[in-house]
Amino acid sequence: MQRSIVRTDKAPAAIGPYSQAVAVPIGDKKMIFCSGQIALDPVTGVLLDGDVTAQTRLTLDNLSAVLAAAGATYANVVKTTIFLVDMADFAAVNAVYGERFTSDPPARATVAAVGLPRNARVEIEAIAIV
Repeated sequence: MQRSIVRTDKAPAAIGPYSQAVAVPIGDKKMIFCSGQIALDPVTGVLLDGDVTAQTRLTLDNLSAVLAAAGATYANVVKTTIFLVDMADFAAVNAVYGERFTSDPPARATVAAVGLPRNARVEIEAIAIV
């Protein structure tokens, strides 16, 4: 299997032994597996000190930057997983998510997590095909 690692300085660097994304050729297309993004500032690496709405916006900005580095957009996303430390944040996260995935949204799962890296309130991963 041939694969390529996706890296961009427009999204936060990985904070562990993982890649921002991995692209794998599938026939004449490629699948892009994006690691979970949280609300880290791409320049400073510091977690945004804000409510879940602000954190979700920055998280999705970071995901968009990783997708762009792989040659994809939100329109290419076929599956996402959202991790929340508090399911009471579901409606707020859903509202911001709906701003980015406006038509024909991807399949999605939302999972309650006991904790997330750097004490983030939300983390989002994605799979895209281009």
